[in-house]
Amino acid sequence: MLVCSLVALVAANAVVEVKELVNDVNPDGFQSRLVLDDGTAASANGDVHGNIDGVFEWISPEGVHVRVSYKADENGYQPQSDLLPTPPPIPAAILKAIAYIEANPSKN
Repeated sequence: MLVCSLVALVAANAVVEVKELVNDVNPDGFQSRLVLDDGTAASANGDVHGNIDGVFEWISPEGVHVRVSYKADENGYQPQSDLLPTPPPIPAAILKAIAYIEANPSKN
């Protein structure tokens, strides 16, 4: 699905050449890879349990190389990238409250 989305996006915006296209489905999983001559690429490997490891990347209009790797398994979709936002740190007062609650569990 990701490969199809990338192909559609590229087809809508410019003429690019496919340098590599692999879509192998085996009894024990799959392997998919797409590499375009404009720096766009996507790859994924999956197993019979539905676990998938993959990566997709492109060059942004600003010239920045964007790369996102991901794992999808029983814990959900887990993307990783230097460009993804991260949550703010937990405030000290909240950490102190959590420590107090853990040290003084409810009697009920």
